[in-house]
Amino acid sequence: MSDEPGTPDTPAGSVGGPRPEPLRFFGTSWVNHDDGYTARRIGVAVGSLAAAGVSCLVLRLAYEGVQLADTGAFVTVLVVAMFAICSALAFRNTWESFGKRPDPERQASLRGLLAIGFVGSLLAYFFRSLTEAPGEKLHRAEYDTAVREHEHRTTRRSGDPSKKKRKR
Repeated sequence: MSDEPGTPDTPAGSVGGPRPEPLRFFGTSWVNHDDGYTARRIGVAVGSLAAAGVSCLVLRLAYEGVQLADTGAFVTVLVVAMFAICSALAFRNTWESFGKRPDPERQASLRGLLAIGFVGSLLAYFFRSLTEAPGEKLHRAEYDTAVREHEHRTTRRSGDPSKKKRKR
């Protein structure tokens, strides 16, 4: 078994065909929508919305702390704008990552911004889980392509090629 969690014993494309990549909270139940898939989607939606709500309460406490510190209107506006902009950027980045694989270098450079805008990421997770498992569309497209390619490679030709009629 590989050192990475969730990695199958045999690599994709080996004997038995490609294996689906597990999704966080869903494993491989997204392939056939079995093994409690609907309950997991409901749980993810409720959990991410609850986490976003609690996060907003924490941000409100931080805002009140800035107000109590009496730092002035400029700093208060700056803090609110920072969280709003970072949340919007985190929402967009998370939403786009459900449709295509994100660039690892870009993700590394955005790590701080995404940490500040965590509420946006939680909301993107909530909204996507209302329609599908977050990332399911991307993984399904990749998995279906891998299955088609595997079937194409493993289908056998019919007949003896040496007896094939040749065009003149």
